[in-house]
Amino acid sequence: MSATLQQAGDPAGRTTTHPVASRSDVVVEVTGDPLTVDDVVAVARHGARVRLTDGALAGMAASRAVVESLADDDRPHYGVSTGFGALARRHIPTEKRAQLQLGLVRSHAAGSGPEVEREVVRALQLLRLATLATGRTGARPVVAETYAAMLNAGVTPVVHEYGSLGCSGDLAPLAHVALAALGEGRVRDAGGELRDGGDALAAAGIAPLELREKEGLALINGTDGMLGMLCLALDDLHRLLATADVAAASSVEALLGSDAPFAADLVGMRPHPGQAASAANLRALLAGSPVVASHRTFDADGRPECTRVQDAYSLRCAPQVHGAARDTVDHAEAVAGRELASAIDNPVVTVDGRVESNGNFHGAPVAYVLDFLAVAVADVASMSERRTDRFLDVARNEGLPAFLADDPGVDSGLMIAQYTAAGIVSELKRLAAPASVDSIPSSAMQEDHVSMGWAGARKLRRAVDGLGRVLAIELMTAARALDLRCTPDTGLVPAAGTGAVHALLRTAVPGPGPDRFLAPEIEAVTRLVAGGEVAAAAGSAVGPLA
Repeated sequence: MSATLQQAGDPAGRTTTHPVASRSDVVVEVTGDPLTVDDVVAVARHGARVRLTDGALAGMAASRAVVESLADDDRPHYGVSTGFGALARRHIPTEKRAQLQLGLVRSHAAGSGPEVEREVVRALQLLRLATLATGRTGARPVVAETYAAMLNAGVTPVVHEYGSLGCSGDLAPLAHVALAALGEGRVRDAGGELRDGGDALAAAGIAPLELREKEGLALINGTDGMLGMLCLALDDLHRLLATADVAAASSVEALLGSDAPFAADLVGMRPHPGQAASAANLRALLAGSPVVASHRTFDADGRPECTRVQDAYSLRCAPQVHGAARDTVDHAEAVAGRELASAIDNPVVTVDGRVESNGNFHGAPVAYVLDFLAVAVADVASMSERRTDRFLDVARNEGLPAFLADDPGVDSGLMIAQYTAAGIVSELKRLAAPASVDSIPSSAMQEDHVSMGWAGARKLRRAVDGLGRVLAIELMTAARALDLRCTPDTGLVPAAGTGAVHALLRTAVPGPGPDRFLAPEIEAVTRLVAGGEVAAAAGSAVGPLA
């Protein structure tokens, strides 16, 4: 059973860099059962609060009793009475075990580079909290309560770009979070101000943790960083792939392409679910288009036909490529669901009370799908850029002016906007190179194979951002082409779905005219894409998009 969403009172809002509205009036219950992707997005991106249930705290107390029963055992127990990693064979005396846990967190908080985004850190905090709440880590309830309090107070530890190899989990990122819970390190408060960890906790009324046996390990052994970024990317990609269908429909219409290849019976001959969903979107978006009808003819029996049955692949095969990306997202969601249902730590406290070492911290399952998604993102963006380019070439744009310029030769039109899209697509191809095949041994060859899942997640975030920008440029271009196509002289108007999107864009950027400063217009449309307004506008006209 997933965590439940409840309405709360009137908590303070949380800052976010994402354009979607805050949901700080929502509470996600952390029960020890699996969270959902939506739960993660609600807390990480929209500032939802969290609440630990009594059942979760009771389960933690029970497993903690198991760990404490081992503390005085003469036999070594990894993470309880031994060192870590390559030093795991050293027995640690009782009087040094608190120092062992504190030193572990301090030494592993060794990240470098720029700060990662607030939503990524909040996702990481929540997912480690959810694992603690399973009762399989052996940490005391107060540890989870401290993490929950930090999330609710908007205390966000500073985590750096570099430091995780994705095996033994995201060690350095998680250690920076743990360090802040101890009152050390640096954090951002609810207002985004950089502060010392101890000062921020004191201001929020949160007592710093004092770690006991095993708790340092319990806070840093997990795939929470890469999984959190996967959840956020899935949320983005649902919007972006619907928007890709909107952009493709706009281009098919404005380039005088045919909607015939999107027919349900044709698409059904190859029964991939994503392809069917994308083609259904295209049919809905182009339904009743006077522009498409303007070049449709009829056979002797009065059945519609179209001479443009061999449109370029970037038009005709859009459902095949967009659909394959959708199926990739579905696979990644299945993996994310399994990972969200996991209790990842080493060692773990089993249900029957054993404390066992294991290898569940290896990030390979998540790392693979992060790489797979980057490939799909690059390909969808590549197809979008090819459609943009067709609009600008008089040999291929069906009678439109060169570069959609007001006065070609005097004006450059959208020439360099396409350069921007092409440059992003080239970068996305580089980002599609898999991180997960690049293992580097560490910890004196004890950790001799690693997943690089954190690196895969970081490059996927850049790729998702790039896809949104490429789609924005295509939408800008298609909207200008529709303006030039749908004039009083032609008497044409766009379809209901594409027309609604065209109208939305015209609230943010003006129509055709002499050359002007384009960068702000690209940014304005990018915000509409990222925030889901483009897909929502289309859906308001034709019904919800798949």
